[in-house]
Amino acid sequence: MAKKKTNNEFKEAIEIFQKERGIDADLLCEKICNAVAVAARKEFGVKEGIFCEIDPETYELKIFIHKMAVEEVFDPATEISIEDAQQYRPGAVFEDDVVVPLKLENLGRIAAQTVKHTVRQGVREIEHEQIFRELQDKKREIVTAKVANVDPVTGDATVTIGKTETLLPKKEQVPGEKLTSGELIKIYVVDVKETEKGPKIMVSRVHTGLVKRLFEQEVPEIYDGNVEIKSVSREAGSRTKIAVYSKDENVDAIGSCIGPKGARVNKIIELLGGEKIDIVKYSEDPKAFVGAALAPAEIVSVEIVDEEERSCRVTVPEAQLSLAIGNKGQNARLAARLTGWKIDIKPLYGDYKPMIQL
Repeated sequence: MAKKKTNNEFKEAIEIFQKERGIDADLLCEKICNAVAVAARKEFGVKEGIFCEIDPETYELKIFIHKMAVEEVFDPATEISIEDAQQYRPGAVFEDDVVVPLKLENLGRIAAQTVKHTVRQGVREIEHEQIFRELQDKKREIVTAKVANVDPVTGDATVTIGKTETLLPKKEQVPGEKLTSGELIKIYVVDVKETEKGPKIMVSRVHTGLVKRLFEQEVPEIYDGNVEIKSVSREAGSRTKIAVYSKDENVDAIGSCIGPKGARVNKIIELLGGEKIDIVKYSEDPKAFVGAALAPAEIVSVEIVDEEERSCRVTVPEAQLSLAIGNKGQNARLAARLTGWKIDIKPLYGDYKPMIQL
């Protein structure tokens, strides 16, 4: 009766771990069996030959040892008389391998403590493994995180993703935004690494991947492959340029991203805290691509200066010069990153001062 009660308590303990901490019962049982086997080997002074099982229905924990049937026993830890061996394996003969059950009560106090310690360690390992697998699935994806707190001195924010806490450094936050405790935000999972202290997740709100994934979520044509994002350049909190393309002539790549009455792009702008977004058409023709990338400025011409160095000269109407260059050179800088070309902008008339935008 006591044994049945013990099994029930053991079963309940495993079910609690499974329910409250999300630990797989089979993995937990495996860790427990390994822990018991290790402790038993130390207790009985053997390096191998002991194994443990847990009945999946009754949750009864059983421990066994392999012994060799011999005529005269010299080492009780590894040998058993042929007569005794036949109790466990009828017909056993000399040098037969016999599996002999051991009683858990035979484990000493130190061994029992070893089992408890090993099981606790095993539970932590399982939790870390499960969290790592879950987070690996989120790598290079967008997740919704809850702001736990913000350090008033450094500005670094602690955010929670499911059951995992991680740091969103100030440098990975959108400039000018103020995060508050309890706020839900979209973040991009840059990388997930396994460390001695458990999984470490690197997240960002300034990474170009955040914009790319938001467009994939909001624009069905991108999700189903009819529209492709070719490149993204971004200065978080201020402006983003995104180049899109469709092989299907009947699909308007830019229009798909903008959406009916601007609904799709406006949703993304809202999620990015008002960040401006220029959606431009990608072209394999560098002249056309560079010209489009400098939007909203109007371009007169694009001249390839050095194809190998990927540098070009763009001519714009004098009235469009400041727009093409942008505030502190931002528009030209983002266009250069988007296209991968060095862009030198000059006015159609007036003085020309070379100004390579990188």
